[in-house]
Amino acid sequence: MGSVVDSSNNEANGSALANKKVTVVFVLGGPGSGKGTQCTNIVQHFGYTHLSAGDLLRAEMKSGSENGDMIQNMIKEGKIVPSEVTIKLLERAMLDNGNDKFLIDGFPRNEENRAAFEAVTGIEPQFILFFDCSEEEMQKRLLSRNQGRDDDNIETIKKRFKVYMESSLPVIEYYNVKGKVRKIDATKPVEEVFEAVKTCFTPVAASS
Repeated sequence: MGSVVDSSNNEANGSALANKKVTVVFVLGGPGSGKGTQCTNIVQHFGYTHLSAGDLLRAEMKSGSENGDMIQNMIKEGKIVPSEVTIKLLERAMLDNGNDKFLIDGFPRNEENRAAFEAVTGIEPQFILFFDCSEEEMQKRLLSRNQGRDDDNIETIKKRFKVYMESSLPVIEYYNVKGKVRKIDATKPVEEVFEAVKTCFTPVAASS
């Protein structure tokens, strides 16, 4: 059984990405915080490429590759896909893309993801865009999106929210200490949220 990770290739890959001089912004926010909508706006206004870790994993599963089968089996068994696998997919997507500005959505999901991303790619995010939204508001949005199906739906939402909070908070704390977190009040209407988002991406005009 060969090792999944070829370290020589790993280093070549990481340096290739570092040489590409990419700008990475991590987008974090709970289920229903509206980050998907805002990512679309950022792509349109600021020319970033939006990479969703979940979408990349799903695409890899559909590709029928050996890696795709492994991912599918892990998800089926309720296991978490190893950070290395997700990072490789993100890395490949960034190298294959002509752009040099990326929004990475739904990753890092936890502290281990974060540490592995920086170790493998040699890249630190420029900043973290954190959509801060109360549990009540997210619940309300998810229920209206699902046309309010039953109580067990509320239970599921609460579980998702709890998992998100427990795993993402250490990541947010880590970057907060470094002054890299841009916190957005995501409870406001979409247009107001985007106005706040814009200030994060618009460079402060240099005073003449």
